[in-house]
Amino acid sequence: MDVQDLGSAFVAAMALVRHGDPDMLAILGLSLRVSLAALGIAALVGLPLGALLAVARFPGRRAVVVALNALMGLPPVVAGLMIYLLLSRSGPLGAWGLLFTPQAMVIAQAVLITPILAALSRQVLEALWEEYAETLRSFGAGPWRAVPTLLWDGRFALLTVLLAGFGRASAEVGAVILVGGNIEGATRTMTTAIALETSKGDLPLALALGLVLMVIVLGVNALAQLLRDAALRRAG
Repeated sequence: MDVQDLGSAFVAAMALVRHGDPDMLAILGLSLRVSLAALGIAALVGLPLGALLAVARFPGRRAVVVALNALMGLPPVVAGLMIYLLLSRSGPLGAWGLLFTPQAMVIAQAVLITPILAALSRQVLEALWEEYAETLRSFGAGPWRAVPTLLWDGRFALLTVLLAGFGRASAEVGAVILVGGNIEGATRTMTTAIALETSKGDLPLALALGLVLMVIVLGVNALAQLLRDAALRRAG
Protein backbone atom coordinates (compact mmCIF):
# COMPACT_ATOMS: atom_id res chain seq x y z
CA MET A 1 0.00 0.00 0.00
CA ASP A 2 1.45 3.37 -1.01
CA VAL A 3 1.29 6.63 0.91
CA GLN A 4 -1.66 7.90 -1.15
CA ASP A 5 -3.74 4.80 -0.38
CA LEU A 6 -2.84 5.05 3.31
CA GLY A 7 -3.86 8.71 3.32
CA SER A 8 -7.18 7.87 1.70
CA ALA A 9 -7.78 5.13 4.28
CA PHE A 10 -7.07 7.58 7.10
CA VAL A 11 -9.47 10.16 5.64
CA ALA A 12 -12.14 7.46 5.33
CA ALA A 13 -11.48 6.38 8.92
CA MET A 14 -11.94 9.93 10.18
CA ALA A 15 -15.22 10.11 8.26
CA LEU A 16 -16.43 6.93 9.98
CA VAL A 17 -15.58 8.39 13.37
CA ARG A 18 -17.10 11.78 12.60
CA HIS A 19 -20.37 10.38 11.26
CA GLY A 20 -20.70 7.67 13.90
CA ASP A 21 -20.66 4.58 11.69
CA PRO A 22 -23.29 2.11 13.07
CA ASP A 23 -20.98 -0.92 12.81
CA MET A 24 -18.22 0.94 14.63
CA LEU A 25 -20.60 2.12 17.37
CA ALA A 26 -21.98 -1.40 17.87
CA ILE A 27 -18.46 -2.77 18.27
CA LEU A 28 -17.54 0.07 20.62
CA GLY A 29 -20.64 -0.48 22.74
CA LEU A 30 -19.98 -4.20 23.14
CA SER A 31 -16.32 -3.56 23.99
CA LEU A 32 -17.23 -1.11 26.73
CA ARG A 33 -19.93 -3.36 28.19
CA VAL A 34 -17.60 -6.35 28.32
CA SER A 35 -14.67 -4.43 29.80
CA LEU A 36 -16.78 -2.63 32.42
CA ALA A 37 -18.48 -5.87 33.47
CA ALA A 38 -15.10 -7.59 33.77
CA LEU A 39 -13.76 -4.66 35.77
CA GLY A 40 -16.70 -4.85 38.18
CA ILE A 41 -16.19 -8.57 38.81
CA ALA A 42 -12.44 -8.19 39.16
CA ALA A 43 -12.87 -5.28 41.59
CA LEU A 44 -15.20 -7.30 43.84
CA VAL A 45 -12.53 -9.98 44.13
CA GLY A 46 -9.24 -8.17 43.64
CA LEU A 47 -9.62 -5.11 45.86
CA PRO A 48 -10.68 -6.95 49.06
CA LEU A 49 -7.98 -9.57 48.40
CA GLY A 50 -5.37 -6.86 48.00
CA ALA A 51 -6.54 -5.14 51.19
CA LEU A 52 -6.45 -8.40 53.13
CA LEU A 53 -2.91 -9.14 51.95
CA ALA A 54 -1.90 -5.62 52.96
CA VAL A 55 -2.96 -6.03 56.58
CA ALA A 56 -2.93 -9.75 57.38
CA ARG A 57 0.09 -11.83 58.29
CA PHE A 58 -0.33 -15.58 57.86
CA PRO A 59 1.73 -18.58 56.77
CA GLY A 60 2.07 -18.61 53.01
CA ARG A 61 1.29 -14.91 52.59
CA ARG A 62 4.56 -14.26 50.81
CA ALA A 63 3.84 -17.09 48.38
CA VAL A 64 0.42 -15.60 47.62
CA VAL A 65 1.97 -12.18 46.98
CA VAL A 66 4.61 -13.69 44.68
CA ALA A 67 1.91 -15.64 42.83
CA LEU A 68 -0.21 -12.51 42.32
CA ASN A 69 2.77 -10.57 41.03
CA ALA A 70 3.56 -13.41 38.62
CA LEU A 71 -0.06 -13.60 37.43
CA MET A 72 0.08 -9.92 36.49
CA GLY A 73 2.14 -11.07 33.54
CA LEU A 74 -0.07 -14.05 32.66
CA PRO A 75 -0.03 -14.45 28.86
CA PRO A 76 -3.53 -13.67 27.59
CA VAL A 77 -3.58 -16.59 25.18
CA VAL A 78 -2.79 -18.98 28.05
CA ALA A 79 -5.66 -17.56 30.12
CA GLY A 80 -7.91 -17.73 27.08
CA LEU A 81 -6.95 -21.35 26.42
CA MET A 82 -7.70 -22.38 30.01
CA ILE A 83 -11.09 -20.70 29.94
CA TYR A 84 -11.81 -22.18 26.52
CA LEU A 85 -11.13 -25.68 27.86
CA LEU A 86 -13.35 -25.04 30.88
CA LEU A 87 -16.25 -23.72 28.80
CA SER A 88 -15.98 -26.09 25.82
CA ARG A 89 -18.62 -28.79 25.42
CA SER A 90 -16.29 -31.43 26.81
CA GLY A 91 -15.15 -29.16 29.65
CA PRO A 92 -16.51 -29.11 33.22
CA LEU A 93 -18.54 -25.94 32.56
CA GLY A 94 -19.60 -26.83 29.03
CA ALA A 95 -23.22 -27.35 30.07
CA TRP A 96 -23.50 -23.62 30.75
CA GLY A 97 -23.19 -22.86 27.03
CA LEU A 98 -21.05 -19.76 27.57
CA LEU A 99 -18.37 -20.34 24.95
CA PHE A 100 -18.40 -17.79 22.12
CA THR A 101 -20.63 -15.39 24.05
CA PRO A 102 -19.97 -11.97 25.60
CA GLN A 103 -20.16 -13.64 29.02
CA ALA A 104 -17.13 -15.78 28.14
CA MET A 105 -15.22 -12.65 27.16
CA VAL A 106 -16.14 -11.02 30.47
CA ILE A 107 -14.80 -14.06 32.32
CA ALA A 108 -11.55 -13.98 30.32
CA GLN A 109 -10.94 -10.29 30.96
CA ALA A 110 -11.85 -10.64 34.65
CA VAL A 111 -9.36 -13.51 35.06
CA LEU A 112 -6.63 -11.38 33.48
CA ILE A 113 -7.17 -8.19 35.46
CA THR A 114 -8.08 -9.59 38.90
CA PRO A 115 -4.41 -10.31 39.79
CA ILE A 116 -3.49 -6.82 38.56
CA LEU A 117 -6.07 -5.16 40.80
CA ALA A 118 -5.14 -7.34 43.77
CA ALA A 119 -1.40 -6.76 43.45
CA LEU A 120 -1.63 -3.00 42.86
CA SER A 121 -4.21 -2.45 45.60
CA ARG A 122 -2.02 -4.41 48.04
CA GLN A 123 0.86 -2.04 47.34
CA VAL A 124 -1.34 1.02 47.78
CA LEU A 125 -3.09 -0.17 50.95
CA GLU A 126 0.03 -1.61 52.59
CA ALA A 127 1.45 1.90 52.85
CA LEU A 128 -1.88 3.14 54.19
CA TRP A 129 -1.97 0.33 56.77
CA GLU A 130 1.47 1.31 58.06
CA GLU A 131 0.12 4.80 58.62
CA TYR A 132 -3.17 3.77 60.24
CA ALA A 133 -2.21 0.55 62.02
CA GLU A 134 -1.63 1.98 65.49
CA THR A 135 -4.77 4.11 65.40
CA LEU A 136 -6.96 1.24 64.23
CA ARG A 137 -5.49 -1.13 66.81
CA SER A 138 -6.20 1.40 69.56
CA PHE A 139 -9.88 1.17 68.60
CA GLY A 140 -9.71 -2.61 68.73
CA ALA A 141 -9.81 -3.10 64.97
CA GLY A 142 -7.85 -6.13 63.88
CA PRO A 143 -6.70 -6.83 60.32
CA TRP A 144 -10.05 -8.24 59.21
CA ARG A 145 -12.04 -5.28 60.50
CA ALA A 146 -9.49 -2.86 59.07
CA VAL A 147 -10.10 -3.97 55.47
CA PRO A 148 -13.31 -1.93 54.89
CA THR A 149 -11.71 1.14 56.48
CA LEU A 150 -8.63 0.91 54.28
CA LEU A 151 -10.72 0.40 51.15
CA TRP A 152 -12.75 3.50 51.95
CA ASP A 153 -9.85 5.75 52.97
CA GLY A 154 -7.79 4.62 49.99
CA ARG A 155 -10.65 5.02 47.50
CA PHE A 156 -9.00 7.85 45.55
CA ALA A 157 -5.76 5.95 45.09
CA LEU A 158 -7.73 2.80 44.25
CA LEU A 159 -9.50 4.63 41.45
CA THR A 160 -6.18 4.76 39.61
CA VAL A 161 -5.85 1.00 40.14
CA LEU A 162 -9.32 0.47 38.66
CA LEU A 163 -8.51 2.66 35.68
CA ALA A 164 -5.34 0.67 35.08
CA GLY A 165 -7.42 -2.50 35.11
CA PHE A 166 -9.93 -1.04 32.68
CA GLY A 167 -7.17 0.04 30.32
CA ARG A 168 -5.73 -3.48 30.37
CA ALA A 169 -9.13 -5.06 29.78
CA SER A 170 -10.14 -2.78 26.92
CA ALA A 171 -6.88 -3.47 25.06
CA GLU A 172 -7.12 -7.27 25.36
CA VAL A 173 -7.31 -9.35 22.19
CA GLY A 174 -5.70 -12.80 22.63
CA ALA A 175 -7.95 -14.30 25.29
CA VAL A 176 -11.05 -12.54 23.99
CA ILE A 177 -10.75 -13.89 20.47
CA LEU A 178 -10.21 -17.45 21.78
CA VAL A 179 -13.32 -17.56 23.98
CA GLY A 180 -15.48 -15.11 22.02
CA GLY A 181 -14.80 -16.25 18.49
CA ASN A 182 -14.97 -12.73 16.99
CA ILE A 183 -18.54 -13.29 15.74
CA GLU A 184 -19.97 -10.33 13.84
CA GLY A 185 -22.80 -8.65 15.72
CA ALA A 186 -22.31 -10.87 18.77
CA THR A 187 -18.74 -11.04 20.13
CA ARG A 188 -16.72 -8.67 17.97
CA THR A 189 -14.83 -6.12 20.08
CA MET A 190 -12.59 -3.25 19.03
CA THR A 191 -9.35 -5.20 19.34
CA THR A 192 -10.59 -8.33 17.56
CA ALA A 193 -12.25 -6.23 14.85
CA ILE A 194 -9.01 -4.32 14.24
CA ALA A 195 -7.14 -7.59 13.76
CA LEU A 196 -9.81 -8.98 11.44
CA GLU A 197 -10.34 -5.87 9.33
CA THR A 198 -6.60 -5.38 8.88
CA SER A 199 -6.22 -8.96 7.66
CA LYS A 200 -9.13 -8.37 5.23
CA GLY A 201 -7.59 -5.15 3.96
CA ASP A 202 -10.46 -2.96 5.24
CA LEU A 203 -8.14 -0.32 6.65
CA PRO A 204 -10.70 2.51 7.12
CA LEU A 205 -12.71 0.59 9.74
CA ALA A 206 -9.55 -0.81 11.36
CA LEU A 207 -8.04 2.68 11.58
CA ALA A 208 -11.28 4.17 12.90
CA LEU A 209 -11.49 1.57 15.66
CA GLY A 210 -7.79 2.02 16.38
CA LEU A 211 -8.22 5.78 16.76
CA VAL A 212 -11.18 5.32 19.11
CA LEU A 213 -9.27 2.74 21.16
CA MET A 214 -6.26 5.04 21.43
CA VAL A 215 -8.46 7.91 22.60
CA ILE A 216 -10.02 5.66 25.25
CA VAL A 217 -6.68 4.34 26.49
CA LEU A 218 -5.07 7.79 26.53
CA GLY A 219 -8.12 9.25 28.26
CA VAL A 220 -8.07 6.53 30.91
CA ASN A 221 -4.36 7.05 31.55
CA ALA A 222 -4.76 10.83 31.71
CA LEU A 223 -7.62 10.46 34.18
CA ALA A 224 -5.56 8.03 36.26
CA GLN A 225 -2.70 10.54 36.40
CA LEU A 226 -5.03 13.35 37.42
CA LEU A 227 -6.53 11.22 40.19
CA ARG A 228 -3.07 10.16 41.34
CA ASP A 229 -1.93 13.79 41.53
CA ALA A 230 -5.12 14.75 43.39
CA ALA A 231 -4.57 11.93 45.87
CA LEU A 232 -0.97 13.03 46.46
CA ARG A 233 -2.08 16.62 47.06
CA ARG A 234 -4.78 15.40 49.45
CA ALA A 235 -2.25 13.28 51.34
CA GLY A 236 0.15 16.20 51.49
